[in-house]
Amino acid sequence: MLHTVNKSPFIFKNFESCARVAKAEDPIMLYEDGVYAAMKGTAVEALMKEMIAKHPVFAIRADVKARGIVEKILEGVKLCDYDCFVDLVTQHKIYAWASGFLVGLPNMLWFAVRPVFPPP
Repeated sequence: MLHTVNKSPFIFKNFESCARVAKAEDPIMLYEDGVYAAMKGTAVEALMKEMIAKHPVFAIRADVKARGIVEKILEGVKLCDYDCFVDLVTQHKIYAWASGFLVGLPNMLWFAVRPVFPPP
């Protein structure tokens, strides 16, 4: 199962939730603001190191570069391009960790495990 995380671990709990649920050897893909989870010297560094020990962890190179954090990425995180992402998507079922606000419950965060397709 490929787990995708695209939200910052400093605002949302997607990465932490993914870490609790992902089975050993499940690949993890960080993209968009999810790449911040792969940075050295953060509150989630220890958790990320645990993830790297148990899972192949990937981050989209373009997203890492766009955020200016290439030199801050933890050892063991594999930077990949979109072709690599497509390869992973075609080889695995996908759980996309998505956060948002529940209607009628402002400011209450939620997470969901749902397939990327079809869109919610």
